Amino acid sequence: MVSSSPPSSRSDPPFWAKKIPSNPPAPSDDATLQKYNLKANDAILAEESHMSLYPDLLSRNHHLIAGGAAQNTARGAQYILPPNTVLYIGCVGKDDYAENLRSACSAAGLRVEYRVDETQPTGRCGVVITGNNRSLCTHLAAANEYKLDHLQRPEIWDLVKKARFYYVGGYHLTVCVPAAMALAKEAASDPQKVFIMNLSAPFIPQFFKEPLAETSPYWDYLIGNETEVAAWAESQGEALQGKGVREIAMHMAGLKKVNEARKRTVVITQGTDPTIVAVQGEKEAREYPVRTIGKEKICDTNGAGDAFAGGFVAGVVEGKSLEESVDMGQWLAKLSIQELGPQYVNSCNPALTHAPPLILYHTNLPPSSQIPPPQTNLLQGMMILIFQHRSAG
Repeated sequence: MVSSSPPSSRSDPPFWAKKIPSNPPAPSDDATLQKYNLKANDAILAEESHMSLYPDLLSRNHHLIAGGAAQNTARGAQYILPPNTVLYIGCVGKDDYAENLRSACSAAGLRVEYRVDETQPTGRCGVVITGNNRSLCTHLAAANEYKLDHLQRPEIWDLVKKARFYYVGGYHLTVCVPAAMALAKEAASDPQKVFIMNLSAPFIPQFFKEPLAETSPYWDYLIGNETEVAAWAESQGEALQGKGVREIAMHMAGLKKVNEARKRTVVITQGTDPTIVAVQGEKEAREYPVRTIGKEKICDTNGAGDAFAGGFVAGVVEGKSLEESVDMGQWLAKLSIQELGPQYVNSCNPALTHAPPLILYHTNLPPSSQIPPPQTNLLQGMMILIFQHRSAG
């Protein structure tokens, strides 16, 4: 992410689309599931047989909303910070979807510097909701094609050098590890710069253990949830077997660190259970209760973790205390789950309804219905830079 002097305030395939409820209700979407051989509650990568799903959803009464882990976080941080504070770096195709993304990001005050892939289309995720079930079908496409040479372009690297905060989603370790390491090392070159990593999903520490370990000495902040840190602990062998979230967080905080001028902070969310924070050198982990919300207000929990990361990072950028930063993350997550997808919209800021990437949602549910979280997030994480920040106080 990149941030510029913010005052205090409130991977990805790029688009999702949902179908807005019609009146009278549209026919059952079980037929859509059958047509594309989708399961009612599942998350898969698209195959050739699914390619017509996306224009099919767009031909209906749909709604385009944001998706993609790191870009969700970038938009979340930008929602709180002043316009043009945050820069998102990722990869898109040469198509109308990419132009829609640029326009939406510009309207939201988010700057993007995309690598444009000449062969792959912009990534998409189609979502079909039936009853209390959600079926996600993701075509990663260009999101899987980010290259180090884009980051090394003089005009891009100049922005990297000017940034003060660097955020990398764990999904990016499946795409371009050298780019993630380039940002980590740049952050470590200046004690005043901050490198933030998000574990993103349990399969990252399980199947991408080596590249994740390569980034670990550079973590100033590490963000994850209880399932992800449990997977990390399991990948470390017997030493951490049977340990609780607090003990694992303390162990992670104490790992060897390149920038010794800044203590590492590990932030672990646990859904409705308290957020655990471990700080390097402290004897005990801290605990912060979550903001409560009635079940009747919950619409969609997808992207809630990304939203938390966006709010938390915004707090760090603004020089807030750990308690305040965690509270900002919980506030943005609470806002996010009251909409379909992390839209970050309220009556005070309706212009931020849409932003990249593209998620195609198709559903007959009213907005107040409660929808379970997907089994996994298949979206790739890219990179966020944040420029200058104002001093705390």
